[in-house]
Amino acid sequence: MGLSKLNGLYREVILDYANHPHNKGELATTTNAMTLHNPTCGDTINLQVEVEDNKIKDIAYTGDGCTISQASASMMTDAVKGKTTDEALAMAKTFSDMAIGKEHSAADLSQLGDAQILTSIMEFPARIKCATLSWWALQRALLKDSEEEENNE
Repeated sequence: MGLSKLNGLYREVILDYANHPHNKGELATTTNAMTLHNPTCGDTINLQVEVEDNKIKDIAYTGDGCTISQASASMMTDAVKGKTTDEALAMAKTFSDMAIGKEHSAADLSQLGDAQILTSIMEFPARIKCATLSWWALQRALLKDSEEEENNE
């Protein structure tokens, strides 16, 4: 398959996730949550996670933003649902590392599911924050941002 056909396929998949998002909405039961905003692009992700027995039982998001941020959130929720929190954190680290150009094995990348196609976005530095916003929200939600919790006491 030629590069232009491959890029066209990637664009099509990204648009499909953005236009027909998976897991968009609110959860009835939430154990972990995080809202992050990307002022550069105006993206906002409100992430809700239901963790049970150290596994992501359910995950959903709301928010607005560019096509890439919304597609990435949709792909991320699909990829981590049913995973342990440690697996999901490892996936988020892989995605974040990938965004700054670190190499990863094909096995690591395949864990990301369709989100691995966002590696093509990394050619456009202005879009990296758009693609990584939901993954950062996942990390902070699962780690419960203990520093902020301490400051609220």
